[in-house]
Amino acid sequence: MDFALSEETPGWSLKRLLGPAAGEKLAALAWNRDLREIKPHRRARSAGAQSAIGRKPAEERVFRPTLLHLADRIGTRLRAKSRPGRTVTVRVRFANLNSATRSMTLDAPISTTVILAELAEELVRAVLAEHPDEKTISLLAISVSHLEEHWDQELELPLGLQDEPRRPGSKIGMSRWAADRAVDKIRDRFGWDAIGYGSVALGVSRSVPDEFRELAEKDL
Repeated sequence: MDFALSEETPGWSLKRLLGPAAGEKLAALAWNRDLREIKPHRRARSAGAQSAIGRKPAEERVFRPTLLHLADRIGTRLRAKSRPGRTVTVRVRFANLNSATRSMTLDAPISTTVILAELAEELVRAVLAEHPDEKTISLLAISVSHLEEHWDQELELPLGLQDEPRRPGSKIGMSRWAADRAVDKIRDRFGWDAIGYGSVALGVSRSVPDEFRELAEKDL
């Protein structure tokens, strides 16, 4: 049923068409009466990205470049606001539309693209190992939460730990972060497509234009 509403539409008519609650609320809005509290802007508590990939085999050649692309988008946003995060979560959607998630919380917050991608790959492999009968995936997503409000990267002593390459304050971690910052500066000046990871630039077909992705990204 099509109908037009204006401030002259009687309240009883709206209630009859839409019900008491919706009719009363719409009538009040038509007269510019809105008692809802104005909430100031709140900083996002997480940053994430997802990619619908169609029906693809659950293989490394499929999920690895996709995860690197997602990590690139998330890491760029985190570094731009100096808000690394401690918890990494992945979501895998299978061909039957069922989804599985897995997460890990780190000792130190991260915002480096490669480190984030490596952790996401590890989590996705764990999800697939838990669902051996699922041979096809249709969507991959990464999110980073427990974001730091104020953060300065600190150099860590080389102690020979197993996860040292993934620690942001290690020598390798600092090098990866410096490389990302160089990429960020080039993109700021020449655009996103001016530089990137080769496996992403050559292997990932973007299902949604970057302009639309940016509209859905919360301000950090």
